[in-house]
Amino acid sequence: MKKEIKAYFKKRPSLRIKAKELSKKLNFTEPHEYAKLKEVLHTLSEEGYLEKTGKRFKLITKKASELVGKLSIVENGNFGFVTLEDKKGKDIFIPEKYLSTAFNNDTVEVIILASKRGKNLEGQIVNVVNRARKEYVGVLSKSKSFYFVQPDDNKIHRDFYIAADNLNGAVNGDKVVVSEVEWTNNLLNPEGKIKEILGKAGSYDAEISALAREFNLPYAFPKNIIKETEEISDVISPSEIRKRLDLRKKVVFTIDPEDAKDFDDAVSIDFLNNGNYKLGIHIADVSHYVDLNSALYAEALNRATSVYFVGKVIPMLPERLSNNICSLVPNKDRLTYSVMVEITPRGKLVDYSIVKTIINSKRRFTYDEAQEIIETGKGDYSNEILKLNAIAKTFKKKRLRKGSINFITSEVKFELDENGIPVGVNIKKIKESNNLIEELMLLANQIVAAHINKNKDEADNPFLFRIHDTPDKDKIDEFSGFVKTLGYQSTADFTNPKVLQKLLEEVQGTEEEALVNEIAIRSMAKAIYSTNNIGHYGLGFNFYTHFTSPIRRFPDLIVHKLIFNYVEKKESLLKANELADICDHASNRERNAINAERLSVKLKQIEFLKNKIGFEYYGIISGIANFGIFVEICENLAEGLVRLKDMDDDYYLLDEKNYSIIGKSSKRRYRLGDKVNVKIIGINEERREIDLKII
Repeated sequence: MKKEIKAYFKKRPSLRIKAKELSKKLNFTEPHEYAKLKEVLHTLSEEGYLEKTGKRFKLITKKASELVGKLSIVENGNFGFVTLEDKKGKDIFIPEKYLSTAFNNDTVEVIILASKRGKNLEGQIVNVVNRARKEYVGVLSKSKSFYFVQPDDNKIHRDFYIAADNLNGAVNGDKVVVSEVEWTNNLLNPEGKIKEILGKAGSYDAEISALAREFNLPYAFPKNIIKETEEISDVISPSEIRKRLDLRKKVVFTIDPEDAKDFDDAVSIDFLNNGNYKLGIHIADVSHYVDLNSALYAEALNRATSVYFVGKVIPMLPERLSNNICSLVPNKDRLTYSVMVEITPRGKLVDYSIVKTIINSKRRFTYDEAQEIIETGKGDYSNEILKLNAIAKTFKKKRLRKGSINFITSEVKFELDENGIPVGVNIKKIKESNNLIEELMLLANQIVAAHINKNKDEADNPFLFRIHDTPDKDKIDEFSGFVKTLGYQSTADFTNPKVLQKLLEEVQGTEEEALVNEIAIRSMAKAIYSTNNIGHYGLGFNFYTHFTSPIRRFPDLIVHKLIFNYVEKKESLLKANELADICDHASNRERNAINAERLSVKLKQIEFLKNKIGFEYYGIISGIANFGIFVEICENLAEGLVRLKDMDDDYYLLDEKNYSIIGKSSKRRYRLGDKVNVKIIGINEERREIDLKII
């Protein structure tokens, strides 16, 4: 009815009409229909869509101040911000009372109000243009005579009412998928129907499936994709081998994490008679098996990336390809696309080729195994690994000298039992063996991007680049102010990557290292995929792409197809606008996957700590807000909140300029980056919160 009324007024922008007349025009003349129509008219006038003068209603014509953008609601739904589609101006602040019937990530129309909140204009949502999601995941509960679903996503700020005849067999405590959601009146809760039962809330499979649904991630592969994959032969034909450079007798090996299931890169080194070295960076040739016109290609494009949850991977490609046919497992012939590079002992590039190859990996190393060889000088292929490590160190040194920024981000690794329950958590350590592989992959990605750029006509040969813009000055100024509070130089020009790198080296090994790196990363622009090459600020590269992980990233797969097409001097594979759409889609999917992976880690941290109420930990203040301070526990990187209301030794006020809170009487100050001892006083799994108290 709401849609019908809105459509009627839109076609007649100058019409003024009474409710009774409108009911006749739209044939809503039954008493219950007329009552509902009046309720909808009242809602539309409250939302700022209709104007009521006396008993007549009129469409409020679009104002200059009415804008369209994407709504981002903060956790727990207290307020949100609308980022405008044209990206001009700051985000618009939306208080809770003006969120109307919009959900997180919906596209909305917003009217600017006269008031201003801090740095942002205040607005009111007047229309939901497009829903971001069609399905929502949560836990079904029963309260007296009615059912409701509490969403897992705590940015969805209202529970869903479920009528008894829409339960679809679900019972109290089930993790469910809600669809066909209707919400026309913000005074009432949204209504929906149970589409699917994922399992009992709390079970590992149900929670992983729920997490995938929450982020709109394709989970199981459709039957037609599995069938198409099963028809792919795992036998390499002699004719295909003849087309390729045969490297099967070469010493080629992989170095990957201990728990890796797919191996998409391998390396080799030859010692040449002229004293130079020939490096081989061999990448799984997924493009050979995924045809451009296949359903498998369309599915990989839709997924765009593999997603790595704690203890579970949602792959971009079915396991028959990702873990078997394409994976560079030891002692098996595998098709690869290789970058062969001749360098001098001092790391100067002499020559290179990008060529289709076939390899047979001689050994699968874990990072720890390769690290032991680096440290002891003993083990399988120690000569090759030691020389590759020395070359990687040379590359890194040159890269940093030229202006590359070496951000250090800490990650956690969980020990899970057979039920997926975390029984231990450790912080991953980056070692030389990790850097060895990283530097060689960076080299290959640079060479491929620079090669495609040589003498190319962009109109005829559009290409996919990985770009990173220079940081926003306001964000860098804020970062500068933050490091000043820690006692570091704040007058430096941190837009200069060399200056920023010098700071990161200064904080290396200190307790605030992780926080300074994290805040620095937040101050940066986001790296994205684009057909328009502007270089990569963070790495300091003029040309950069993603070529080295085609099993888990779609951009790498399409780069393989593009570069081969370019090398073979065939016609353009994709039109510029088609490739630009792929870049946008892949960038969006990547951000979504990162957010899902972070939440997966956070949920496991919460699960690990839920039985540790009363335990004390050492932490560092990672965030300051007017309601409390966030503390990251150093032992496991879990972040909790110390609420100001729980700080009973004084009344604390926010000092936003100096990134701190100050006690009104004692003048005691807690700053971003300060070290504190905290105690866990509460865990709320539904709200995804860890409550802490400073001790």
